[in-house]
Amino acid sequence: MPNTLILLFHPDFASSNANRALCEAAAGLPGITVVDMQALYPDGAIDVDAEVARLLAADRIVLQFPVQWYSTPPLLKAWQDAVLTRMFYLAYQDEGRLLAGKPVLIAATAGNVPEAYTPAGQNRFSLRDLLRPLEATAHRCSLDWQDPFLIYEARKADTEALQLAGEHYARRIGRLPCPIPERVQ
Repeated sequence: MPNTLILLFHPDFASSNANRALCEAAAGLPGITVVDMQALYPDGAIDVDAEVARLLAADRIVLQFPVQWYSTPPLLKAWQDAVLTRMFYLAYQDEGRLLAGKPVLIAATAGNVPEAYTPAGQNRFSLRDLLRPLEATAHRCSLDWQDPFLIYEARKADTEALQLAGEHYARRIGRLPCPIPERVQ
């Protein structure tokens, strides 16, 4: 059974219905670990050793967050800067290369309607296009980029819609590929 790590980067998880519904649905799957990064690091001081160990122990990685001003929450960016910089620029042989081939899924929620994320829409770009820096990061880290799981109108969704979204999310996570472990030489 694969070990799937969901790193939740939500600055106000207590007030989130959409991200909560996704986490609750996924947490019911076997082999899932959900980590509320904001609760773990409220002051932003990331324990890089712990985060590296968490990534290395995972078979599959999910980064879940609300899109804020066309980007990720600040803690996710800080996590990338601290953890991935160490793994890929300072300790590649011992850490970074060990992530190669692990699937990474972005699960992002947005408050606006899908039509707002079109060239003619209010936001001018698709949500997938706004996530391209994360795709570039995945490529740089040799992670297996998966098509993002996206939720629109997150603040307006009713209980039934959120339950359905959670079910789709859980199924999507269950279908993530499992990497073949590389033999360490």
